Amino acid sequence: MGEAAEISPREAEVLELVGDHLSNAEIGARLYISVRTVETHVSSLLRKLEVPDRRALARRASDRTRTDRSHPAPALPTRLTSFIGRAGERAALTALLGEHRQVTALGPGGVGKTRLALTVATDVADGFADGVWFVDLVPVTDPGMIATAVAEALGLGEQPGHDMAESVAAALADRNTLLVLDNCEHVVEGAAPFLERLLAACPRVRVLVTSRSRLMVPFERVYPVPPLSLSTAGDNGSDAVALFMDRATSTGGRPPDAPPHEQVAEICARLDGMALAIELAAARYPTLGLDGITAALAHPLRMLTGGSRAEDRHRSVRAALDWSHNLLDPADRTLLRRVSVFVTPFTAPAAAEVTGLDTAAAVDGLARLAEQSLLTVTFSPDGTRYRALETLRQYGADRLTEAGELHDTHARHLNWCLARSTELAAPRADWRARFDQTADELRAALAWAQSRPEQRADAYRLARAMAELAFTRHLIAESQQRYEQAAALATAPADTASMYRQAAAAAACRLHGDDMYRLGRAAADVARRAGDTAAAARDLAAAAGNAYRFSSKFARPLPPEEAEALITEARELAGADPSARAAVALVEAGRALTHAIDTEPGTADTSCEAARAVSDPGGSTVQEALAAAERAVELACLEKDPLAQSAALDTLAGAQSWAGDAFAAAATTRRRTELISSAPDGGPHGPHALGPAGTHELIEALGEAAEAALGVGDLPGARRWARRLAEHPLLAEVGHRATGRLLVAETLAGDAEQALTAGLRFRDAWQRAGSPARAVLGPPAAAMATVHGLREDHEARREWSA
Repeated sequence: MGEAAEISPREAEVLELVGDHLSNAEIGARLYISVRTVETHVSSLLRKLEVPDRRALARRASDRTRTDRSHPAPALPTRLTSFIGRAGERAALTALLGEHRQVTALGPGGVGKTRLALTVATDVADGFADGVWFVDLVPVTDPGMIATAVAEALGLGEQPGHDMAESVAAALADRNTLLVLDNCEHVVEGAAPFLERLLAACPRVRVLVTSRSRLMVPFERVYPVPPLSLSTAGDNGSDAVALFMDRATSTGGRPPDAPPHEQVAEICARLDGMALAIELAAARYPTLGLDGITAALAHPLRMLTGGSRAEDRHRSVRAALDWSHNLLDPADRTLLRRVSVFVTPFTAPAAAEVTGLDTAAAVDGLARLAEQSLLTVTFSPDGTRYRALETLRQYGADRLTEAGELHDTHARHLNWCLARSTELAAPRADWRARFDQTADELRAALAWAQSRPEQRADAYRLARAMAELAFTRHLIAESQQRYEQAAALATAPADTASMYRQAAAAAACRLHGDDMYRLGRAAADVARRAGDTAAAARDLAAAAGNAYRFSSKFARPLPPEEAEALITEARELAGADPSARAAVALVEAGRALTHAIDTEPGTADTSCEAARAVSDPGGSTVQEALAAAERAVELACLEKDPLAQSAALDTLAGAQSWAGDAFAAAATTRRRTELISSAPDGGPHGPHALGPAGTHELIEALGEAAEAALGVGDLPGARRWARRLAEHPLLAEVGHRATGRLLVAETLAGDAEQALTAGLRFRDAWQRAGSPARAVLGPPAAAMATVHGLREDHEARREWSA
């Protein structure tokens, strides 16, 4: 999948339009060039991109465009100082990357693993046609979130029905890519299984890991990163000496007339050749000179107080950091230790808020810390950002503890994160970028707060906010996790039950019926214990109703007697509460429909047969099911609850379809879809203004509306609903589920060009989703085979018929 030759600007324009599935004539009209010229450019692109046909070219163009528009491939982090020496290490690590698919650069903190890895990644970048991606794992506090961090770097959302690791593997399945995973030691237990799955699924992907500990997996090739080479007497070729002299003179120190290599080599040896320690020492050369540095090393650099388990290199880095810290004035020491709570790059105003300083003092202090290499500086369109290296963050945390400031600083950081989460709740055009920039900070604050009783209320607020924000960002698995976390943190039973309900809805969006049922039951249990019998009745009825409506999403179908027990209990708890009675009426209608399906089969299409998984051979007739469904709709309308009305209309449409009244079913489905889609779009948040439950109902409604319209020959309606479904952002990563309906509608409407376009989208999306069970190919594949047959493209017809 390489780009063997440079693509001209005009070819790039043609490639983008091919990715949009335009015909040659349409491309020519768009670019004001002849069709023959377009054909020439397409032929050139096929040759340059080394792809066999137009379909593969469109796939390649779509991938490029999707990456560029949604989340541009980031460049490797820019370093503000030169890389010194390590010629042998660079060559060795480069060679290992050429021979092995996963290489771990192993070494202690401060040895220079990251700088070496970034340099090697730059050296080999031209050999990876699909780019080099850098993922900083320092902000990742949960080993289970490694796949999410990689997905965010790649600009991916979650695929409903698949975990994030599967989404990443699907996106990189045929990519020639190098992933650089930096600072892996604290999440080794999550990194090992993730990489094993990724490398098995993606034969052209290679991974370079930096870590303090091995991953301990069979496919790992470990490269121990040594300290910088140390010179012996008279040897002027030491990397350590070269680094010291470069950094010492770059800070304003005048190089001596006769470079004292032996004295510098002694200093470097006492620092164990650790790059970080050497740079920190060299920063003091303009003010202390070599004699002063040598003298300071005699006393201030004490061994790490970590006991016998701490290795010498760690002690040396700690000693260097202690010494550098002691040279700071008290205000800068305070600033350094307090900003160590940030896990991602931060701004001066953020530092001022978290450290308790005024902004002017924070700006001045951050500049001084950056000058002394205690912070790195990055520049971006949204302003200057600072970042503490991992070892410095750990050092700062120790200093916070010693100063008795750890709790208060984390509490201010938590408050800052709560404010950011509130800001992110407001829609803005740059929302996604702002969330991605802040998310790891919010996760870290939540990880700190969740286990502290005095912070429980704030932890609940942050967990709830993270759940909502993650859902909007299409991180549906994390959204469910955060809703469950919020439920565990809530102190009010009503809040706990509410969070469980939201978690159940997020599980439904993920197509995880068992989780949906488990969480619905949990909400009912909480409500019952709190004495809210009406809410408990609604939750129990919803749990049983979901088992009827969405049984195909369950790994284990709900036994009929369990569903019946839930309905009985819900009816007993409902009492005279109108909303609870409406919920019970709805589930009873669903039960009646499944009984009718079981006792009067064959009067409608088989789309209802999934409900038979929880049916019990009873005596309900179709007419009884219709009456029950109409009653459920009537009660739901009285409650003026759009979600309850949508569920009731869904059941009514199913009963009408089973009764053979396709036109009534189509009208009911259309009514349901218009009802649930009437909520405001929420700006950049789009359909997620509906929340998890509303979004799930909308997606289901759009699919049912498209199919019902097809059933009565309403092709314009079918195309309209199917197009809305295909464009829903939550389905962006599993577009084959939505595009399949659009493909069928376009085919039946006789629009061959649109059908072919939809067919390409369908196949590409299906392959990106990991080519799931071929059962999903049924109608779409038949439709495409028909189109190609009518166009006498028999090879393509056979391919779709296979």
